[in-house]
Amino acid sequence: MAGIRVEHDGSVTTVTVDRPDRLNALDIATMRELRAALQAAALDAGARAVVLTGAGRAFSAGGDVATMDEHRRAGELPRLFHELTAEQEACVREVVGMAKPVLASLPGVAAGGGLSLALAADWRIAAEEAVLVPAFPALGAVPDGGLTYFLPHFLGLGLAQELLFTSARVPAARARELGLVHEVVPAAELGARTRERARELAAGPTGAYGRTKRLLASAFHESLAAQMLLERQGAVDAARGRELPEGIRAFREKRRPAFDRVDDDPPTRP
Repeated sequence: MAGIRVEHDGSVTTVTVDRPDRLNALDIATMRELRAALQAAALDAGARAVVLTGAGRAFSAGGDVATMDEHRRAGELPRLFHELTAEQEACVREVVGMAKPVLASLPGVAAGGGLSLALAADWRIAAEEAVLVPAFPALGAVPDGGLTYFLPHFLGLGLAQELLFTSARVPAARARELGLVHEVVPAAELGARTRERARELAAGPTGAYGRTKRLLASAFHESLAAQMLLERQGAVDAARGRELPEGIRAFREKRRPAFDRVDDDPPTRP
């Protein structure tokens, strides 16, 4: 794949947007490749955790403005944005819907659609130099890729308005305070910490993680009673599987559970 690089390291698959000369900007072709790579990772039984990152000094600068300008001059901007946002939505759905943990590793800027993609992940680690930038107001564009969903849910309406109406730049340390990233590390340590955390997740109960992702997603639109019913169903499903019995045995035997050797074979999508 020209714009995407996929690497396998044991049970961890790393998907890298590989356009460092364009700060990993996302055009339609790149997002189609990204969607295919994410689908393959979702279906790969050997991949128990997935890392999403960008090559060089950026996670992703978002939409490719040079491509946008070409379409503007050709009078095809509406068609471009129709296709661009459709591909962006598909990539975000792959990340959110994957029944295994997805970790976003941010070496630098995550802007516009790149920020949407990062926020779709289950765990975010940022280098100290990283910065989150909504970016859309600077172009006169409307946020896409679920950004108007993620930001209010992470921050509340007021802070989401502040970021989206001011083209604010959120440094990594502030993003950690706001809960937009989970960890901030020196740039020199980002790769090692990302691998370490990904391996920790890969060694965990993948089936339970997938069910938990599904429950977290439903929590924003279900009533308390409906959510507790879904939790009960998830708990019973877990009891039918192999991870929960292994966890109970390990607890009783005072050892670490070997979840990676007793897969529940969860569905490819939660």
